[in-house]
Amino acid sequence: MKSVVLKDGFGIDKLTITHAPSPDIGPGMILVRMKAVSLNYVDLLLVKGQLNPNIKPPFIPVSDGAGIIEEVGPDIKDFKPGDHVATTYIPEWIDGRYTPENSRFETRPGSGTSPGQLVEYKVFRNNELIKVPESLSFAESSTLPIAALTAWNALAYGKTKAGDTVLLHGTGGVSIFALQFAKAMGARIIITSSDDKKLAKARELGANYLINYRQTPDWISDVFAMTDGEGADVVVETVGGSNLNKSLEALRLDGHISVVGFLDGVQSPINLISLNLKRAKINGLSVGSRQDFADMLKAISANKIQPVIDRTFPLDQTAEAFSYLESARHFGKIVIEF
Repeated sequence: MKSVVLKDGFGIDKLTITHAPSPDIGPGMILVRMKAVSLNYVDLLLVKGQLNPNIKPPFIPVSDGAGIIEEVGPDIKDFKPGDHVATTYIPEWIDGRYTPENSRFETRPGSGTSPGQLVEYKVFRNNELIKVPESLSFAESSTLPIAALTAWNALAYGKTKAGDTVLLHGTGGVSIFALQFAKAMGARIIITSSDDKKLAKARELGANYLINYRQTPDWISDVFAMTDGEGADVVVETVGGSNLNKSLEALRLDGHISVVGFLDGVQSPINLISLNLKRAKINGLSVGSRQDFADMLKAISANKIQPVIDRTFPLDQTAEAFSYLESARHFGKIVIEF
């Protein structure tokens, strides 16, 4: 079987196709033929050595994938051969509260010490997989574990409801999923980007208001103009850095910010006067539990939501796929198919 590994150090140029025998399974194990993986920013950080520099190559990267079950161990009851499945990113967080015990970083595939999904066949345990609707392609299912679930919980934590205004930044995977989910909830969507063509695509998906932040540096005023002077009810903060304070300024009283990304930096100055006067709620989040995933899948099926895939690459163009992610030219998700 083929796999892609980081070999001889970090960097996109260190991604190498290797060959190995297909794995055997035993009790408690499930063999999956992987059909697709999708790329997240966390995968790029790992490949570049910025997420976990202690990982020792060779290492199989990429956290999210989907495939079809080929074989199950004799004691497996929840899955059977032929099931379509996606991977889970925090496999020990089944439900309930997020704790040190169920959120250990080293258990996260492709991020800690657990290998990722860029491999044709892989052995899993029950909690590392979830069934997905067969109405979704494997490529579409592979986009769900991090990007979709992050977007789902970013809105859920903000208690988003019909009539709310949701402010989104950029047109990557999380923002586009948040647009689709928010639209299904009956919310109004404001989305920012520096690319008019991407904004036009966002309008086609249901965005109500578009802001080109390069053409309109004072976009905060636009947000208030679009909301009758009130501001956004919920902000999905995918940028981080100095943008978090701008999102705070654009927020309505008692509004909610879900911080899910840090493209502009991991340090953010906060105007504490605005924070207090607005009674703003700022919530960090880390993807979600398996039960959250199951709830999201029900909503995807009920609302017939189709994940937005910008480009699909074959396995032997993995490096090109990562370079495309690094370029930030994509709209939605980038997928590698086997």
